[in-house]
Amino acid sequence: MLDRPNTSQLRPAAPTPSLVDPFGRHINYLRISVTDRCDFRCLYCMSEHMTFLPKPEILSLEELDRLCAAFIAHGVRKIRVTGGEPLVRRDILSLFTALSRHLESGALQELTLTTNGSQLERFAGDLHASGVRRINVSLDTLDPQKFKALTRRGDLGQVLRGIEAARQSGLHIKINTVALKNLNEDEIPHLIEWAHGWGMDLTLIETMPLGEVEDDRMDHYLPLSAVRDSLDERWSLTDLPLLSTGGPARYAEIAETGGRVGFITPLSHTFCSSCNRVRVTCTGRIYMCLGQEYFSDLKNPLRSDSSNDALSLAITRAIGRKPEAHDFTIKQPDARPAVSRHMSVTGG
Repeated sequence: MLDRPNTSQLRPAAPTPSLVDPFGRHINYLRISVTDRCDFRCLYCMSEHMTFLPKPEILSLEELDRLCAAFIAHGVRKIRVTGGEPLVRRDILSLFTALSRHLESGALQELTLTTNGSQLERFAGDLHASGVRRINVSLDTLDPQKFKALTRRGDLGQVLRGIEAARQSGLHIKINTVALKNLNEDEIPHLIEWAHGWGMDLTLIETMPLGEVEDDRMDHYLPLSAVRDSLDERWSLTDLPLLSTGGPARYAEIAETGGRVGFITPLSHTFCSSCNRVRVTCTGRIYMCLGQEYFSDLKNPLRSDSSNDALSLAITRAIGRKPEAHDFTIKQPDARPAVSRHMSVTGG
């Protein structure tokens, strides 16, 4: 359990330089994983029989809190908690409670998370009480049998109850849907209508070549340019200006439904020129790019220097090596994935 610091006893931190990468992009968005574990085994994300990290390798909640505070001192204004499934981590609400002090001080503009929804019925109210106002819920189908097959073990009813609990708690919800050829492509319009009917935006995502999985991703890769063409034939879509959500999605408004649909296209159209984010794993590795293998270690400076000076220097040096773009490609059958680590290791 993580105790919330007594903010009345904390001295104001000295100003710390903001994070600017070699290409002039200001890094103000941190996605931090709190666990590589998940209660689902989605076909495109994980192998059915995963080997998870040993618990001693995982950063403690206190270390995760301190790591986030260091990034906030460097000008990070948005933090998204990810996994794995973040809500399966023991005592995870204490981290949200501790981080809420940065919301109250104004140093942090937004604290949010990405979840598969399985634990939302239990945690939605407490998340809102901790200052969370927006969440992303991953949902690829509204068919119970198909949901069970895609997740290998998930219960659609449990997720839908969680979404309703989140709505009732006042959380704003965006649905994330991975577009999968021959699996859910025929269901995409229905998913959009359902989400918009409940006042939720929906973002479509191309499958990403991260980690070894049993299925061949070539079989399920669906370029969103083709999905957009299909939606244009069905509805009237108007492209919207880039939104200030900090994410890579490009949005359009659908006149007939009154809602927005987003498109994240790491393969067919890159979004690297406006990248403002980095990812930190639950083991303290910082990946400057989701589509690159290179990382820097933050665990050692975090643990070796209680003053945070070494950690601050490590963060600054890491941002100085952020690449211009990722290397995602969908390769031919039997080729290894572009990045060997699974999405659950890096954080969604």
